[in-house]
Amino acid sequence: MSTVRRAAVVLAAVSALALTACGPTDDDAGGGAGGPSASPTKSATPSAPSASSKPSTTPEPAKPTKPTTPKPPKSSTDPDFDVFPCSTFDVKFTAALAEPTTSSYLLKITNKGTKACRVLGHPVVTFGSLDGQATERGTAPGIEDAIRLDPGESAYAGLMGGANDGKGKTVDSIEMTMNTESDLAQTPLKASTPGLYVSPDKNSVTAWMDNAEDALSL
Repeated sequence: MSTVRRAAVVLAAVSALALTACGPTDDDAGGGAGGPSASPTKSATPSAPSASSKPSTTPEPAKPTKPTTPKPPKSSTDPDFDVFPCSTFDVKFTAALAEPTTSSYLLKITNKGTKACRVLGHPVVTFGSLDGQATERGTAPGIEDAIRLDPGESAYAGLMGGANDGKGKTVDSIEMTMNTESDLAQTPLKASTPGLYVSPDKNSVTAWMDNAEDALSL
């Protein structure tokens, strides 16, 4: 082989080796598992949350309300609002002669109970077996001003049969019930009044008073 031909062969071999060394490998072309990975992309800067994406505020729990204590019913300004009218079940009764010429008697009631009661109006007085009742004399205080009768205390009324005018009759006893301004059934209280003359036109009885003098002066 000539020298020129050998040089050409060597040159061709060197060229082939050079091309093989510079050409892409399978790993470079396919991006295999062993090849270098792509550079990581920079993460985007997080944007500020919009108004609608703000986290919702957790509502505060409702404060427990205090239980309402029922208020007691309002009482009247009258200190005696709960004091009931006196009846014959609450009192004892007496009658004493005060003035013979006019057949006047002092009537007295005394609270025999353990609670106060109110003395209302006039006593309701009947004369023995005679029909009708004593005529009311004078005006009585209203219920707001009625006498408060505490246990052991007394109230008084003046009963007058009237002067003997020849029209009346004599009785030896009277019966009394209390004005309660109700339909309460009462047992009449009886008192002895020997020789009491009762004029059909002039008999009368005062309202209850808190003293005997006033009861006999009307």
